[in-house]
Amino acid sequence: MESSSSRFLCTCLSSMFFFLISNTIPLSFSSPTHHTNSDLSFSSTAEKLIRGFNLFPKDPINTLESDSLLVAGNIVEKKLTFPSLVAPGSSVEELGHHAGYYSLPRSKAARMFYFFFESRNRKDDPVVIWLTGGPGCSSELALFYENGPFQLTKNLSLVWNDYGWDKASNIIFVDQPTGTGFSYTSDESDIRHDEEGVSNDLYDFLQAFFKEHPQFTKNDFYITGESYAGHYIPALASRVHQGNKAKEGIHINLKGFAIGNGLTNPEIQYQAYTDYALDRGLIQKADYNSINKLLPSCKQAIEDCGTEGGETCVTSLYVCNKIFNRIMNIAGDVNYYDIRKKCVGDLCYDFSEMEEFLNKKTVRDALGVGDLDFVSCSSTVYSAMMEDWMRNLEAGIPALLEDGIKVLVYAGEEDLICNWLGNSRWVQAMEWSGQKEFGASGAVPFLVDGAEAGTLKSHGPLAFLKVYEAGHMVPMDQPKAALTMLRSWMQGKLTMTKNGDNVSPK
Repeated sequence: MESSSSRFLCTCLSSMFFFLISNTIPLSFSSPTHHTNSDLSFSSTAEKLIRGFNLFPKDPINTLESDSLLVAGNIVEKKLTFPSLVAPGSSVEELGHHAGYYSLPRSKAARMFYFFFESRNRKDDPVVIWLTGGPGCSSELALFYENGPFQLTKNLSLVWNDYGWDKASNIIFVDQPTGTGFSYTSDESDIRHDEEGVSNDLYDFLQAFFKEHPQFTKNDFYITGESYAGHYIPALASRVHQGNKAKEGIHINLKGFAIGNGLTNPEIQYQAYTDYALDRGLIQKADYNSINKLLPSCKQAIEDCGTEGGETCVTSLYVCNKIFNRIMNIAGDVNYYDIRKKCVGDLCYDFSEMEEFLNKKTVRDALGVGDLDFVSCSSTVYSAMMEDWMRNLEAGIPALLEDGIKVLVYAGEEDLICNWLGNSRWVQAMEWSGQKEFGASGAVPFLVDGAEAGTLKSHGPLAFLKVYEAGHMVPMDQPKAALTMLRSWMQGKLTMTKNGDNVSPK
């Protein structure tokens, strides 16, 4: 039961990468405090399991004793070159690769680490920021295994990714919230607990980023990510839009945001688990009827979270996760991120090469991180965000749609944990001026190189895309389709034609 009860907690993996600025000597602080009672060992159980995945170090890190180089609101960045991966004749400037730290002004001592890769195509391509979920998992996971400029091979070398999203955008990968990946602080109070704190930090970072790179301020801007970023993304989009309206600083040319296999509206998405599992043959009808008896208590628990907050939200996570537990107990060793596969190992995927690569002394020396170990996922951040899990982040999206902000929700059809069915249902149920027309629109094929790669529903600024032959991480499973999707969506071509013909982006 321990293993299954923790599976949902690991919903969000994604991207990560490297090259750091200042030398830092980390000092671990004591283990984070977890919610505990006789019936609720959810957080501690999750941490125990995830430590078994080798995603956490033995102790939480990324909290330092001191940082003499920290200046609030300051950004420090350098251009990067990779000795094992440089095109013949290319200079550092021509590659357009950057890495840096930003000292967060709404913190006592927090520094946010990021990578920035200029487009391999045109410098006037949109600026895209990618956010990984977790909460507390580094965006370098996506950078190496999904949509970054490079991929990591079995022998720990880097090769170009033919379908990196830097082929259609100037892309930023951020380690956030504070304590994630190479981001760190010297004060525990800087660890965030909700979307307000997370989105404020990201907004401040974007202000500093565009001040550092004024040549990109006129470019279109898009927010993207997957899994628990289904929380981060709508919150950041609302914060950017609010800042633009209030003329708080540099105008950020926000055009839209895309959520991949996200957790956005837990009430609707948890209710879809049994329907998806039955349809895909993971459970039988008798199992379906039995597990569905848990749905009313889950719904009530989420409603209580919405009105009372606090520990009530942690309890709702425990109550609702019983649904997922029951399904997985029946399904056995199926990979809950991709039900076509068996779950081999605790995490169902092997990302150990990245851990090994980033913790090599030569790489650490090149990054300038000193003794700061790379952490794929932070137990400290995870525990701090427990009360945020069951919040409904769909609530802020209608106002953005009404103001013309484009929204794309996409999902690989083979993912159980943040499945396409639950995502399609919250998109369908969302109340906005185009809800009726969106619901009436039929699904049309999404074509890539003439082959059907998914199905699309869209109306106005809202689009939902189910991607075939893909699990939780669409850019990893279907890289060409994912790049095609991104490019065509940003160009306004991921739409249904007036006569309902197939969608075949250019």
